[in-house]
Amino acid sequence: MKTYNYLLNTISQKGAAYLVLLDPDKLNDNDLSRFIVHCEHSGVDGFLVGGSLMINGHFESFLDKVKTLTSLPIIIFPGSENQVCQSADAILFISVVSGRNAEHLIGKHVLAAPLIKKYNLEPISTGYIIVESGTITTAEYMSGSLPVPRNKPEIAAATGLAAEYLGMKLIYLEAGSGADKPVTNEMVKAVSSYCSVPVIVGGGIRSPQIAREKIESGAKIIVTGNFLEDINNWGLIKEFADAVHVKLTLAV
Repeated sequence: MKTYNYLLNTISQKGAAYLVLLDPDKLNDNDLSRFIVHCEHSGVDGFLVGGSLMINGHFESFLDKVKTLTSLPIIIFPGSENQVCQSADAILFISVVSGRNAEHLIGKHVLAAPLIKKYNLEPISTGYIIVESGTITTAEYMSGSLPVPRNKPEIAAATGLAAEYLGMKLIYLEAGSGADKPVTNEMVKAVSSYCSVPVIVGGGIRSPQIAREKIESGAKIIVTGNFLEDINNWGLIKEFADAVHVKLTLAV
């Protein structure tokens, strides 16, 4: 429970946690080193690592490289059961609870579980809710799941509560990589008020202001990824961290 407790402690101390998603298909070695150093100096709390396709096929070596560059927690955000590697500190053990595809509710997990045990990875059970975002996202397409309509916060709230009752430690509201629109504030409020476990929000968060709105609506962890693949946006990372760490900024 080391990494999960770290997230809880960060939330307690800073008001919320800020994680950056690293996609091995999108970052080369030179950019990766510079990017991670910049993230650490800017106040990022940890890294998610994963991708839907792994076209380059170097997930393990990518994770090994990240491990040498940072002391922050590295959490696998798996796109498939093949993305299980001992170099990480933990793995989000994701069930797509918004869908009805058994493979993504329990099927893939059966294949991944022995590897997670073998590598002594910390599994963090996560209820994954895909939310309509104005376009078909990779998460939606690859999982074969219908997203929760963005104007139906009550569906997301009931789904999140069911996931919590099933024992999941995090609820992840996902608009998807490159989403046209982020998860609505109303949906974040609804899920956060229904659930007692931390709510993660990711997808379509392209400004610190949007990140702060999600925190003020009840989110406890913010994830950005696709937006930061453009080097011109790296200068906003500290602003994102400041927006998320609401307790620290209010204390100033």
